[in-house]
Amino acid sequence: MRFAKVFVALAATTMMLIGCASQKEPAEKAVAQIESSVAEFRADAEKYAADELKNVDESITKLKNSLASKDYSMVVKAAPSLASTVASLKQSVATKKADAEAVMAAATAEWGEISAKVPQMVEAIQSRVDMLSKSKKLPANVDKATFDTVKTDFESMKTEWTDAAAQFASGQADEAVRKAREIKSKGELILAKLGMAPAA
Repeated sequence: MRFAKVFVALAATTMMLIGCASQKEPAEKAVAQIESSVAEFRADAEKYAADELKNVDESITKLKNSLASKDYSMVVKAAPSLASTVASLKQSVATKKADAEAVMAAATAEWGEISAKVPQMVEAIQSRVDMLSKSKKLPANVDKATFDTVKTDFESMKTEWTDAAAQFASGQADEAVRKAREIKSKGELILAKLGMAPAA
């Protein structure tokens, strides 16, 4: 009887070990597949969904710890849910990247238009300011206070344009365009104060 109990216990242990061994390969494969999936879009995820990626990485670490502890059943059970999360994250990152690229394309196109107009505006204002600075008398529509304000605003405008151009060159097209719109508006106001019509 005692021998039978020992035999049963040994048999159960053997079956458990066989069961664990049979789950080892699926567990290892599941973790490897999840890591491989994340690796495919990690660079974009770091840029567009850093927080979500961090959560996924923490979950992967937990799975790998369970794998190291030979808790293969836990890995096999948890892997499908994490794989689903990774798939959702991949789709979300792709959408955010596409949206960002669309915004960048629109900003780049708008920059092309503004960057053609603002330098012409600057040149026209500079020419007018230089001429009035040399003149002994200001025109009737421009008093001294207005002209002094114009000169200050114009210097500010030129500095801001340099900054905007630097932003665009560094890849910050969206920010550069927002600043360029403000600069263009400032230029149009200066032209109006000087009695000049905005360039077409």
